[in-house]
Amino acid sequence: MGPLVSESQLETVMKYVDIGRSEGARLVTGGRRLEDGAYARGWFHEPTIFADVQPSMRIAQEEIFGPVVSVMRCRSLEEAIAIGNDVAYGLSASIYTRDINSAFTAMRDLYTGIFYVNAPTIGAEVHLPFGGTKATGNGHREAGTAALDVFSEWKSIYVDFSGRLQRAQIDT
Repeated sequence: MGPLVSESQLETVMKYVDIGRSEGARLVTGGRRLEDGAYARGWFHEPTIFADVQPSMRIAQEEIFGPVVSVMRCRSLEEAIAIGNDVAYGLSASIYTRDINSAFTAMRDLYTGIFYVNAPTIGAEVHLPFGGTKATGNGHREAGTAALDVFSEWKSIYVDFSGRLQRAQIDT
């Protein structure tokens, strides 16, 4: 695991850990800055897991951009989809399942820009457009072949090599 992008982002992650604790989430592991040895030369934070998280908690509602995960219980796929859609952000989501119907239901119903089945929501595929929905990662999808549309202006060209004037197609 690499460092956070800046000292201010490390401070943001540490604030979210404090927020999670104050909201009543149970800290399972992590929660501290790493400062020993080689970690002292960067902005490292321990991987952190919160359990007993309620969907309304800030650590479940806001983008932390750090090694912090919130674990929430739900009773059904429909409830999980509702929880996922009830946030202001929609960059990516994933489902782990052997049930193809559940996978396709989640693909259809979760409102995100990127969706994974049986894979984590890290990284992106360079040959595919990248971006989210709602209040995150929105804008142009300037990756993969979509870049041709974003950075190009299409021009249609018709060439007639017959050497004579052609009649319009609608003429009879």
